[in-house]
Amino acid sequence: MHTILVIAGGFVLLLIAILLGRWIGGPGPVATAALCFIPVWLICALINMWLGVSRAGYTVAQETPIAVMVFTIPAAVAVLLWWRFSRA
Repeated sequence: MHTILVIAGGFVLLLIAILLGRWIGGPGPVATAALCFIPVWLICALINMWLGVSRAGYTVAQETPIAVMVFTIPAAVAVLLWWRFSRA
């Protein structure tokens, strides 16, 4: 359940980034916002992994596949949005 909530949080953060890009104006800033989201989300996913290892008691080997999934799903959507809006 926690993993689903973290992934949903990633989509919320992506939505905020896209709305900020839209607010700045035009498709160019939306594409830039989608790309800027990726390193921010990577940091968030790594912090989530660190919390899973340090506080929840999981090992790095147990937490790594979850961290990859948590990062990859919203980041893949961000790349698709970047691709879509960079062509406009």
